[in-house]
Amino acid sequence: MKTDIQSYIEGFIPEDEVLTRARARGVEVGASDISSGVGAFLSFLTHLISAQSVVEVGTGSGVGSLWLLRGMIESGTLTSIDAEAEHARIARVAFADDEISPQRFRLITNPVMDVLSKLTDRAYDLVVLRNDPEDLPQSVDEAHRILRSGGVLVLDTFFGGSKVNDPAQRDPQTIARREAGKSIRLAQSLWVSSLIGVGDGLLVATKR
Repeated sequence: MKTDIQSYIEGFIPEDEVLTRARARGVEVGASDISSGVGAFLSFLTHLISAQSVVEVGTGSGVGSLWLLRGMIESGTLTSIDAEAEHARIARVAFADDEISPQRFRLITNPVMDVLSKLTDRAYDLVVLRNDPEDLPQSVDEAHRILRSGGVLVLDTFFGGSKVNDPAQRDPQTIARREAGKSIRLAQSLWVSSLIGVGDGLLVATKR
């Protein structure tokens, strides 16, 4: 039986038992997690840029966090933000399952913008935005502020279930994704950007 290309991409780097168990815990509590294909790309990206300081918005069950940590340098630190305390709890279980040292991560359970606005200027190598699409335009501005020159911004689920490319879709989340994408694409003095078709779409941008 012929496998469609999207399924082939998503399964190219299979998830191990630690990731599978973390994903299952996320399903139990209704957490939203990245796809395996997105996880593999993020791990590749963090390794490519030798990421030491990473911010993740949307901890979920910790699946995305594990992919990021596995690609980062050994002394690197992940700051992961999620408004749900239950997500942070099960993420800690995943980190322990993968024998991740507590010194390598910070799990923060507060509103996203409250946290992002307090992070240090030009101190981070990578920012991954996954949740709160209605705050995306503001989150993008904060990401630009806290990223170092050459740092990378990733917007996960950018296609919004194939709504972003459909002009008839006018819900607030879709509009926010379009506005964020347009602001990044047009701000060529600030960003070098590209769209990647893995998962539900990744908008990737490097800070000039």
